[in-house]
Amino acid sequence: MGDMERPRNIVILTGAGISAESGIDTFRDSGGLWEQHRVEDVATPEAFERDPNLVLRFYDLRREAVQAKLPNFAHEALAILDAQWKGELLLVTQNVDDLHERAGSRRVLHMHGEHLNAWCTACDRRSRWTGPLIDRPACPACGARALRPDVVWFGEMPYGMERIYAAIRQADLFVSIGTSGAVYPAAGFVRDARECGARTLELNLEPSQGSVWFHESRLGPATDVVPEWVAEMLQS
Repeated sequence: MGDMERPRNIVILTGAGISAESGIDTFRDSGGLWEQHRVEDVATPEAFERDPNLVLRFYDLRREAVQAKLPNFAHEALAILDAQWKGELLLVTQNVDDLHERAGSRRVLHMHGEHLNAWCTACDRRSRWTGPLIDRPACPACGARALRPDVVWFGEMPYGMERIYAAIRQADLFVSIGTSGAVYPAAGFVRDARECGARTLELNLEPSQGSVWFHESRLGPATDVVPEWVAEMLQS
């Protein structure tokens, strides 16, 4: 980190760009489509109410696909940092895949939920789930056939916000990896971190929409820039 004082507490935000090199499509293409569907048709509570079969089929395919993907060097580097970093570290991910965990990261918070969880809207329990939901299976906890993907849709509140903001207030360093800077509230974290006195670093393929708020930007594929940064942190 150059000549700055060595940080102790780190908050890392990851987005679609870190999983893209594992073959997981980034959230939207330039036409605003998500896997050939309009986001409003598959990723809102209204869409689920209007056409639950379309939404469940869409997420069943995503859930199946993500289990065939593998963590890449960027995920693995962050897992090494997590294991070796003596200070506080919180890895906040906007991604709903489990590649951080499969790489070995433990201090992970999924602010947008997880593909491999199902949420029972009858009893409010969340269960690990790797199979389909289209056939309306029973909730393992209560038996109701009221399971939905445990994914935060547009218009819903992200998970863990109090914990995230508490970590940002204590952070010496905030790092954003592979994010577009377009989706709030995550896009505002860098400003919150700066206001709290943290150093801010962006690791991204190209400048994000919030690039102006970062003290430093390092551009390149996540599998290159993330391992380089982690090695630097662990050597300093």
